[in-house]
Amino acid sequence: MSNDNSTAILLLSCPDRKGLVSEISYFVSNNGGNITDLDEYVDQEEKVFFIRIAWDMKDFRIAADKLHETFTPLANKFNADWEINYSNVKPRLAVFVSKYDHCLQEVLWRHKIGEFKTDIAAVISNHPDLESLAEHYSAPFYHFPIAKENKAEQEKKEIELLYELKVDAIILARYMQILSNKFVAEFPNRIINIHHSFLPAFIGGNPYKQAYERGVKIIGATSHFVTDNLDEGPIIVQDIIPISHRDSTKDLVRKGRDLERLVLAKAIHYYLEHRVLVHRGKTIIFA
Repeated sequence: MSNDNSTAILLLSCPDRKGLVSEISYFVSNNGGNITDLDEYVDQEEKVFFIRIAWDMKDFRIAADKLHETFTPLANKFNADWEINYSNVKPRLAVFVSKYDHCLQEVLWRHKIGEFKTDIAAVISNHPDLESLAEHYSAPFYHFPIAKENKAEQEKKEIELLYELKVDAIILARYMQILSNKFVAEFPNRIINIHHSFLPAFIGGNPYKQAYERGVKIIGATSHFVTDNLDEGPIIVQDIIPISHRDSTKDLVRKGRDLERLVLAKAIHYYLEHRVLVHRGKTIIFA
């Protein structure tokens, strides 16, 4: 991997102590790197340090393919969890969808205009309805009909396809199936869901009808990583929109649909720019 025109991005967490920022910054600068972005945070209750640091690799004296090996002794000294990514390497996404098209449309459109620096490796659905939309954006479409009797078999085929396509992360763009624990375990903190609610309110079917009947004054949407506990994974982005007593159920659906698109898009943006660090069931977002 060439260092030219690339930015290295380090995400790291470790027990807090004095001098962490200084030592990490010195590692970069001492090897000819120009730091372009640095954001750090300390959880005062748990005494855990978090950092995202990005630097220009153009004049960096360590080749990209040697950087992980070279940084490892320092990371071990800190007893750190860490990863290094590069701006010139595009993560590969698979988008799972059922029949609702608004979130898929948002993802494919933002990819088309160059906002998402990624490759859409596949659109995967349990229904054939949105194949034409995927084709419009030249995204490969795969149909895996799922019923109770064949779910395990179909998920196995999906997993095999995802590995074959070298997919880095999965986006659930209103995919109306609950993934099995086995599926989730294959991609820890790499499955991003959009939930039609400001969790944990109104979980379940027909949330906008529930919201309407309760006379809510806001509705929300939540994007989160998928875990074994349904809709309880680490939250990446949440947002709300005000509701008036004049709004009908249809108005709530329309407003909620718009909000889901934006919340999911922001979550994907953070993920693709390596701004999300997961620690003990919650996220640190270096926005």
